[in-house]
Amino acid sequence: MVTIQLDCAAAEKFGMYYIDEQGNKATPWIIHRTSMGCYERTLAWLIEHYAGKFPTWLCPEQVRVLPISEKYADYAAKVCAELKKNGVDASVDNRSEKIGYKIREARLDKLPYWVVVGEKEEADGNVAVSSRYAGNEGVKSLGDFVAQITEEIRTKAIRKVEVVEDATK
Repeated sequence: MVTIQLDCAAAEKFGMYYIDEQGNKATPWIIHRTSMGCYERTLAWLIEHYAGKFPTWLCPEQVRVLPISEKYADYAAKVCAELKKNGVDASVDNRSEKIGYKIREARLDKLPYWVVVGEKEEADGNVAVSSRYAGNEGVKSLGDFVAQITEEIRTKAIRKVEVVEDATK
């Protein structure tokens, strides 16, 4: 995706010149070069390459916290705040929808991770982790999950997809 452009007008516009071999002023041609091209082209390439499933470190929303019900909204906010404090792009889905619906939307949105929180998770300081890479990853302490995802982001790891889920469920 290297872009190279020959610009015959910019030098004249900016009054640029050089002295040629005969000692005369000459207008140069300018060569613009970039390793990836313009921003839009780069973004289009990334979207196509990853089929919209960006690696965690590149994804604009890395974790969505899903409370089982409104009763656990405070714990969900605490989990989200801890993730954000550690540089993870996270959000909370506080809508009064069924948890299955929230999970389905997180999968359809191609999120790397979603964590479910309810009574047991709040009591134990845990999160129930799921990912598009491995599906259900089990219950983890909030600290362990934060350490895991921040390491994945820091190292720019590309996790292999181990499960293929039907996103229409």
